[in-house]
Amino acid sequence: MKRPLFTGLCTALVTPFAGEQVNYKMVEALIERQIDAGVDAIVLTGTTGESPTLTREEKLEIYRRGVETAAGRCKILAGTGSNCTANAVALSREAEQLGVDGLLVVTPYYNKATQNGLYQHFKTIADASTVPVILYNVPGRTGCNLLPKTVARLAEHERIVAIKEATGNMAQMVEIMHLCGDKIDVYSGEDALTVPMMAMGAAGTISVLSNVAPKEAVAMTDACKAGDFKTAAKMQADLLPLINALFSEVNPIPAKAGVSAMGFGEENLRLPLTPMEDATRAVLYAEMRKLGINV
Repeated sequence: MKRPLFTGLCTALVTPFAGEQVNYKMVEALIERQIDAGVDAIVLTGTTGESPTLTREEKLEIYRRGVETAAGRCKILAGTGSNCTANAVALSREAEQLGVDGLLVVTPYYNKATQNGLYQHFKTIADASTVPVILYNVPGRTGCNLLPKTVARLAEHERIVAIKEATGNMAQMVEIMHLCGDKIDVYSGEDALTVPMMAMGAAGTISVLSNVAPKEAVAMTDACKAGDFKTAAKMQADLLPLINALFSEVNPIPAKAGVSAMGFGEENLRLPLTPMEDATRAVLYAEMRKLGINV
């Protein structure tokens, strides 16, 4: 059995900008806020962190700041995935040298791959790595699905310790658990399915919700860890309108709007992402206020 990288709540953190530049001081402030809320881990430069429009140098500085700010108080994970295997290997190695605790590696996008190509892609990255690797399966964004039998092959690798499952397909998650047993942890990649997935045995969630409601998200996953799924289910249901609002436009547009409205940086996004529309923004702010969040 492999040692879990984390259990519970991991925030997929937004990347704040000041004008056109990354606001590194605000990155540090957001990390402190997450740690104060009790999160178990933070992913930097993932999907929610606008990784496609960040430069290599920006990513590395974000990792450096993240590791230094967290100072061991929570796990810091680096989103180092790419549709070029060599580039993913190179960025992963540089992230490791900066002290990150693990890597979140998405399936190749646009060029996609066969299942054997996906296996070779992840195996090559894990072979070159010295820290744990989390597979990231999000077919809605990448156009390819990492199937359970391929996950089972990859689970034999000593450094591939988990998968972030963002298919929204509970049956696929259950099949992964059946085929892999304790060789790999499963994390929910869908905020709306955190409690159902943890009730089935998922080790936690990698969350967008916790950007705007970290304490509430931590309380929900803590209830799951304690086996109190009745309480957790009530929390999940109560948070669902906010979760829906956070995905009413392409992530991370609503998450960035919510974080900015609370005073954590500007709402700036890099093209092709654009600011939230007025109608969906109004719904988001209304749901935040219902939870007592001042916006």
